[in-house]
Formats: sequence, C-alpha cells, structure tokens
Amino acid sequence: MTFILGLTGSIGMRKSATAAIFRRLGAPAHDADACVHALYKGGAAVPLVAAAFPGVVTDGAVDRAALGRLVLDDPARMAELEAIVHPLVRAEETRFLADAASARAPVAVLDIPLLFETGGERRCDAVVVVTADPAVQRARVLARPGMTADKFDAILAKQRPDVEKRGQAHFLVDTGRGLNAAETQVRGILRALAGRPGRILTGPRAP
Repeated sequence: MTFILGLTGSIGMRKSATAAIFRRLGAPAHDADACVHALYKGGAAVPLVAAAFPGVVTDGAVDRAALGRLVLDDPARMAELEAIVHPLVRAEETRFLADAASARAPVAVLDIPLLFETGGERRCDAVVVVTADPAVQRARVLARPGMTADKFDAILAKQRPDVEKRGQAHFLVDTGRGLNAAETQVRGILRALAGRPGRILTGPRAP
C-alpha cells in the first residue's frame, strides 16, 4: 500500500523546491497549484469558470488576475469558485494516487499549499511541513517581482501561521539552511517511512 505523505508550507518556505527533492529521490509528487494552472489554461475548469464569472476567460484560458479581483475580497464568490475547482483538483489527485499505487510506489506526496486550511491532512497518512526562520521567509518573498510588504502580510493573513503548522507536523524540513541540508532531511524522512505499513495520523483516512 502506498503511503500518502502530505507536504505543505507557507509562502516563501520553498515547498515546491522540497517537492522537487522528493521527486528526484523517487517519491512521486502531485502539485495542486500546478494542477489548478493546467485546469485554468485550456483545462476542464475553463468553461465552468467562464459561465460563473463572465469576462475572465481570454483566448481559452482563465485570466487569473481578473478572476482574483472578483473573488479575493468576496467570500461568497470565492466559495463559488472553490466549488468549481476543488472537485476537479481532487479528481486529478485521485488519478495520481491510483497511478502511484499501480506503480507500487512506497511513498506518494501530495503537495498542497493550504493542506491544513482545507482539511486535506485527513487524506494523508502523515504530514511534512516545510519551514524556515520568519526573517528568511520574509526576505525571500519580498525579493519576488511585484511583491510588497502589504501584499505579503495579506497573503500571510490567509494562511495558518507557520508555528501552528509545525505543531501539527509529523516531519519538518527546514530550508533556511539551504537545499542541500533540506535534501538530507528529505532522505531521512524517506528512510523513516521505508517499509512502514500503516498510518501515522490518528483515525481512519478520509475517502
């Protein structure tokens, strides 16, 4: 049975780089953000979003900036969008896990930015939180093109605090010491899970 490992972390923690390390070391990883991008760029979400949010589709792709302006400060519209997108992402995730099981992958990684915020940990056997010192995180994010301190603070306000995520983690990967050190930590996690038959989280995995 493939062990399902949730991977999450706040903005600027280098979660995607950590997911890439898992892939390089042989653990397939499903990127929820990349899945959404594909669904918006000519994917199954396009006609559904176009119907619900007229004017946000251009040349067969969702204009994410235009869509964001409609939903970011409107909880009702955001919920409407999530009702469209989340089932599509879950369907892709289900296909990914089926492929991992068919390939007899010992560990499959679900890379989900808002894992705890959406209750996604219930679909996992254990959770890895990617973390770093807050000063390192802030410097990384503010170095991004177009990022401002106010925008960064607004993004943080929508995410569960890093300290809370770390408190719920079964494993931590600290990227503040560089990606070579992060790879050492990932190798340690995979060694810890080698041959583990069951779930680390308490209670049955949600379907």
